[in-house]
Amino acid sequence: GSDKPSQALRRGRKTSSMWLAIDAVKKGEADVAVSAGNTGALMAMSRFHLRTLKGIDRPAITGIWPTKRGESVVLDLGATIGGDAHHLVSLALMGAATASVLFDKKRPTVGLLNIGTEEIKGHEEIREAGEILRARNLPELDYIGFVEGDGIGRGVADVIVTEGFSGNIALKAAEGTARQMAELLREEMQRSWLSKLGYLFARSAFQALRNKMDPNKSNGGVFLGLNGLVVKSHGGTSAEGFAYAIDVGYEMAHYDLLNKINQMLNREGGALNSVQPAPEDVS
Repeated sequence: GSDKPSQALRRGRKTSSMWLAIDAVKKGEADVAVSAGNTGALMAMSRFHLRTLKGIDRPAITGIWPTKRGESVVLDLGATIGGDAHHLVSLALMGAATASVLFDKKRPTVGLLNIGTEEIKGHEEIREAGEILRARNLPELDYIGFVEGDGIGRGVADVIVTEGFSGNIALKAAEGTARQMAELLREEMQRSWLSKLGYLFARSAFQALRNKMDPNKSNGGVFLGLNGLVVKSHGGTSAEGFAYAIDVGYEMAHYDLLNKINQMLNREGGALNSVQPAPEDVS
């Protein structure tokens, strides 16, 4: 619906299907909750009922992003607007744990999304987070420095970390660009008989490209930082897309992602303790 998250929480608490799914995770009756409902309402209910993990001040929406080299974990895609250095470092730890599970890598590469790769670029919070990750030289992740927006699609890192405002803009821009490219190609292929003939010869290449860029296959944003697994599916996705979101949740549960995140937070707690979280705005 169009309710604000706070209104949805009040109205839907203990009665809505969204709440009941989260409650099943809370009680241990389900390993993961998957929903195509309102993102804000789902996050509000998940955070209220499941609570955040120790050491995590704010949760994040995490996506699996198709890249030139395969896939990357990207977070935060819109859960928290803004974020201090503590928040960004916690995202790096959770993202690395996720990448190690999904990509079977002991030390995933991690980059901070920024407006340039130079250490002097970006606002203070990003620079401070970069300094912490570089100085700690954590054994659980390989920090490669700042990454510009075009580096996401090139797959320059296994994990791309950003706060939710810029992360959501990057996601929507990428989705819009993919749709625009598909529409332009379709128009050009229908423009003349020569174009149609060319398409017939290159059909297999176009099919492979369409398959790789299929939004259904990257559907499913995982809410990380909570005491339970919750996956958000696009509301307008197909049955195939929703099945992919369920599969993402299954993989997270099967490989015990929550336990791995907790273990990493316990082992690398010094990185988080080296910078205190800013007080959260609850207005």
